[in-house]
Amino acid sequence: MHIGILQTGHMAEAVRHDTGDYNDMFVRLLAPYGLSFTTWDVEASDMPADPEAAEGWLITGSRHGAYEDHPWIAPLEALVRRIVAARRPLIGICFGHQIVAQALGGTVERFAGGWSVGPTAYDREDGTQVVLTAWHRDQVTTPPAAARTIASNDFCAHAAFLIGDTTLTWQPHPEYGSDALAALIAHRGASVEPERLAKAQERLAEVTDRRRIGAEMAAFFRATRSKATDVA
Repeated sequence: MHIGILQTGHMAEAVRHDTGDYNDMFVRLLAPYGLSFTTWDVEASDMPADPEAAEGWLITGSRHGAYEDHPWIAPLEALVRRIVAARRPLIGICFGHQIVAQALGGTVERFAGGWSVGPTAYDREDGTQVVLTAWHRDQVTTPPAAARTIASNDFCAHAAFLIGDTTLTWQPHPEYGSDALAALIAHRGASVEPERLAKAQERLAEVTDRRRIGAEMAAFFRATRSKATDVA
């Protein structure tokens, strides 16, 4: 299955040779499941021609806010709406989670409670809990009307949601290993509250559920494609 990665930002250049870029992290997470990938550098206004350019789509994280005035934001929102209308599988992570919400009528804001960083527990609607690495100050404060929130905690009310059976989003980062978190702390941690940054550093070695969520993402892509094929 061919996945189009819509890359909306880049890892800090100083550590990219060690950690890889955002698209590389997703490839490492998902390639074991037999998926192939093409990356579009959306931040540089490199957009696919249409939703049919890939069988499924993944939107990465970014240092930008979904509500900021960049020339590529509106075209990306339009593409999101076209992908959803075409019923192509779509997964959004962090900024991807936020831009999907905004494109479909939700609200994204700079959260008054500050940053969430490091391994973080999320309660799922099925009663289970997962731990994933957070790195965000913005949040989806109002999800789209069609969205169903499927994970949350006291700090982030809408940490993951589903729209129908073709769109899945997560606020935290299943693609981040401890190396990526350490790099972010070192190179982009200056704006994070010092006590939260210190707690994240203390938990660098903590094992998260990133592999489990990666497997679920791959299964979501395949199941959604199968449903689309059945309908066609």
